[in-house]
Amino acid sequence: MKREETQQFNAGPYVSYIWSIADDWLRDVYVPSDYRKVILPMVVLRRLDLVLEPTKAKVLEMKRALDGDKVVEQDDALCGAAGQNFCNSSPFTMRELTSRTNPQKLEADFTKYLDGFSANVQEIIRRFEFRNQIPKMLDAGILHGVIDSFVNAKVNLSPLPVLNDDGSVRQPGLDNHAVGTVYEELLRKFNEESNAQAGDFFTPRDAIWLMVDLVFRPIRSELKSTTYTCYDCACGTFGMVTIASDKLREVAKAAGKKVSIHLFGQENLGEAWAIANADMLIKGEGNTTNRVAFGSTLSEDGFTGRQFDFMFANPPYGKSWKKDAELMGGKGDITDPRFQGRLPNGETVSMLPRVSDGQLLFLLNNVAKMKTDTALGSRIAEVNNGSSLFTGDAGSGESNARRFLIENDLVEAIVAVPENMFYNTGIGTYIWILSNRKEPRRKGKIQLIDATQMFVPLRRNLGDKNCEFSPGNREEIMRLFMDMTDDPKGCSRVFDNKEFGYWQITVERPLVENGKVKTDKKGRVQPDKKLRDTENVPFTYPGGIDGFFEKEVKPYVPDAWVDKEATKIGYEISFTKYFYKPVKLRELAEIAADLKAVESEAKDLLGEVIA
Repeated sequence: MKREETQQFNAGPYVSYIWSIADDWLRDVYVPSDYRKVILPMVVLRRLDLVLEPTKAKVLEMKRALDGDKVVEQDDALCGAAGQNFCNSSPFTMRELTSRTNPQKLEADFTKYLDGFSANVQEIIRRFEFRNQIPKMLDAGILHGVIDSFVNAKVNLSPLPVLNDDGSVRQPGLDNHAVGTVYEELLRKFNEESNAQAGDFFTPRDAIWLMVDLVFRPIRSELKSTTYTCYDCACGTFGMVTIASDKLREVAKAAGKKVSIHLFGQENLGEAWAIANADMLIKGEGNTTNRVAFGSTLSEDGFTGRQFDFMFANPPYGKSWKKDAELMGGKGDITDPRFQGRLPNGETVSMLPRVSDGQLLFLLNNVAKMKTDTALGSRIAEVNNGSSLFTGDAGSGESNARRFLIENDLVEAIVAVPENMFYNTGIGTYIWILSNRKEPRRKGKIQLIDATQMFVPLRRNLGDKNCEFSPGNREEIMRLFMDMTDDPKGCSRVFDNKEFGYWQITVERPLVENGKVKTDKKGRVQPDKKLRDTENVPFTYPGGIDGFFEKEVKPYVPDAWVDKEATKIGYEISFTKYFYKPVKLRELAEIAADLKAVESEAKDLLGEVIA
């Protein structure tokens, strides 16, 4: 299924039916925000059950043979018989369990059914914490009803179509993209019920399509028939890299190349991790416990030493990473090489931001995993809010991170997207595009694209999201990116890297006591701390620090000097500075006419009051 076709898939009937199961059976037993504890794992289990159904007899035959030979480790052989990377060796399918009307028998057989899954599915069940719900459903007498509703669903969760007696299709099969969309729609519906952050789990499809285009389109002619890896360090339900892999195959096919793609990710929310792993299992992606790591990317990097070809991320921003800092030994003692930046001059700087916002650390994590020994190197697309562009003075962790990225010439472009584009925030957000193999025309330069006015409104808000990129919007952004020129309409500007750097200088004034300049024992003039000032001097200022001092400082305070030992280097990127569009002021005559009209109206009102 192509990406635009994925957009057209209507998940509504599936979501409505599955939600009706919750309404029919979970109401008065669970609060609506807890429906997910049952519904999401049941969707996954039913999907896996239907995938395994055609080979169930072969698996049971293999199970009998292995038991007869007293083989202990059976998963590999059983999965081979199933033709999948997972299996269920219990005597039951979910459909067979619907005949159990006795609660005790249903509990025993359903437990045996769950126990029959291979180890990789067991881990998914554990992360869902689904076994904890079984006693509650049994006590309420709803377990049988829930199972029966999923088995006899009015919608088909199988990858295979349901046929009529004459062989015609009664219900189409549900491919992996479509079932992923159903997961995400359900997640969003549950999040709306609990006022949770939808964006904690997934990223809007229109934003992902733009990101994958920005990564793949510039290098489509350089792709080879080989294996590529895609990685998401905050993968949620794995939607972003799934779409990325499909786009990569599409681009490679158009270029006459045949590629193999392996997906990797990390997620610290058990429920999202479980969904991502279930999706990977269904797609035949091998041992997914090695592909989707569980835990915090910052303090429990699941891929230490690994490098990836393409990386995508929409990490949490504006969130504290204090817990991670403590797990890494405390902010003052963190030595993780991912967050220590080596500059071209050989200097190493700490890039640890303030603990209140760790989004830049995810970007640095990705940069640390860029390939250095291939012709393409690595390409990264990551979403951050404005804080990553300008928060932090010279010498701070945030500024040092920007310095590291820019001085190592890793930033290709930054795209400002419309406000209210993402589910979990209404503020402005930005897509960073990074590469360690820039094409010649991009070397030493950064392109800024203002796409804040390129959108179409949604008919209905989805969380904070009230607009989206149309295909036309995305193509216009791609045109600007591929042209890489200053756009006449003012939506694209290209700058040298040095445009974003500055020196933060400390300007001192002499300390004066009883009308005399205070000096130390060596005769050096002592500074007056109360008169101390700092100034930011752009790298592009004519004459540098000396030129700035002679023109901007000395004429006004002749006795001042610059403390050269205190000078720091900083970097910041201000979209407002480069894309500010001044509002045209009204003519005085127009303002005067309005004032006269208001005055006349006030006199009329006063006359009415007096009368």
